[in-house]
Amino acid sequence: MRGSILVTGGAGFLGSHLCERLLADGHEVLCVDNLATGSRRNISHLKDHEGFEFLRHDVTFPLYAEVRAIYNLACPASPIHYQRDPVQTTKTTVHGAINLLGLAKRLGCRIFQASTSEVYGDPTVHPQREDYWGNVNPIGPRSCYDEAKRCAETLFFDYRRQHKLPIKVARIFNTYGPRMHPGDGRVISNFIVQALGCEPITIYGDGGQTRSFCYVDDLIEGFIRLMVTDDDFTGPVNLGNPREFTIKQLAETVLALTGSRSKIVYRPLPADDPKQRQPDISLANAKLNWVPSIQLEQGLNQTIAYFDKLLTSATGRLRLVTTNA
Repeated sequence: MRGSILVTGGAGFLGSHLCERLLADGHEVLCVDNLATGSRRNISHLKDHEGFEFLRHDVTFPLYAEVRAIYNLACPASPIHYQRDPVQTTKTTVHGAINLLGLAKRLGCRIFQASTSEVYGDPTVHPQREDYWGNVNPIGPRSCYDEAKRCAETLFFDYRRQHKLPIKVARIFNTYGPRMHPGDGRVISNFIVQALGCEPITIYGDGGQTRSFCYVDDLIEGFIRLMVTDDDFTGPVNLGNPREFTIKQLAETVLALTGSRSKIVYRPLPADDPKQRQPDISLANAKLNWVPSIQLEQGLNQTIAYFDKLLTSATGRLRLVTTNA
């Protein structure tokens, strides 16, 4: 599929939405995923599309394909998933970047890296701008993800400097929406699953820490706009919703939207959990003419509807029990 666009991690939460959008825009898509955290369910509605092809492959091994552009989204992104096998997380991000950059170099094609706001660590600057170097613990339980993503950015920019490779780097802030994994441990999926199940809403810490939540459709629009910018604009560029909420406010909003009678309970804060997280998106606005359009309450309603359908199906109930065991 020489004319197709390669999406690694394409069966994951973000990857499946990206594949869907690229197909809707008229592109052919080669979706690559090892299904470690992705799911065939996320792409089942795409399998009969004539422009879609799925390849099960682990990006820590070289990939040989003929494509015209690459989006690299391969890596578990939730703390529960990436801390399960931290060595493999680092290998997926770093070795994966090396293998895909090598492929892009051979093909002479543009390559996109899905980086993360976690490169800022527990920030001492608020909100976070792209020129902030971060405050990251290199030996903590989250460092397999944080530092691997930082290393991947280094590799991308070294390939740019050394080989003139056209690169695009996006730093993704908290994103949510349909196809999130019910057992991924992220705060929005946790709260929704707990509220729908009438279980206690678990807040880690006092609930005063803040996050900014971007709906998946807005994020994918940012990906597309970044990828088509001129070669001289590489990023990194923050992509996220700058509207900031405390975790307690989020819990109260989920309770209100679900009508749940669940009670809020508090647990100790995990190590290295950031106290604040809010993107400065001035660069994305200036270079991509991009701002999120879907506000939290609207996006939460769509996400709640997805989880409600998933968890009331027989397979959904079984999957939830399995992942929370």
